[in-house]
Amino acid sequence: MVYARVTADADQPTLLESLRAIAENKGMYSLSGAARTISGITLVFGALYLWSTWIIREGFGSPLVPFLFVASGVFTAMSGVYALLLPASAGEASDVSVTATTEALSALRWVAGKMGFTAAGLALAAAGLRQWHAGGMLRRIAPASILIGVGMQLIWVDAATIVHRITGVALVVWLVVIGVMLLTVGRQR
Repeated sequence: MVYARVTADADQPTLLESLRAIAENKGMYSLSGAARTISGITLVFGALYLWSTWIIREGFGSPLVPFLFVASGVFTAMSGVYALLLPASAGEASDVSVTATTEALSALRWVAGKMGFTAAGLALAAAGLRQWHAGGMLRRIAPASILIGVGMQLIWVDAATIVHRITGVALVVWLVVIGVMLLTVGRQR
């Protein structure tokens, strides 16, 4: 998703310039939107799986975390759908203009994306607090969970773009590590 979005070069200073880049790179931008939609849907299914694990059933994990991940997944998928609609509404590269529709789609994509990232960060912070109290192996990853989750809240601060890039990668790594832990430890329980 990130590769396709960056390749499409759609993050321009103005909406008109962004729409021109989207119109010139419809394929890559559409690929990014599709990947974002799939990513959000996958996160919803991952959250539903998390809800059914021993971590939640036995009270080691907060029941709030799966709900926050579901919210994150829904917002992320919505952001992807809005991103998929933008190329169609942008028109051809030679005839791009900002319309009420493109403004609305762009704003909805932006807000939904930020809300998705915020909800995922809140999920990590909530998970980290519960991990700390659970002790053992979970206590060792709790500080990273909290740090990543809190860092993700900076998505709303334009000056913190570098933090967003770092926490985005950290979120993916965290999800993989926690997923592997749940699958391996879950088999032993």
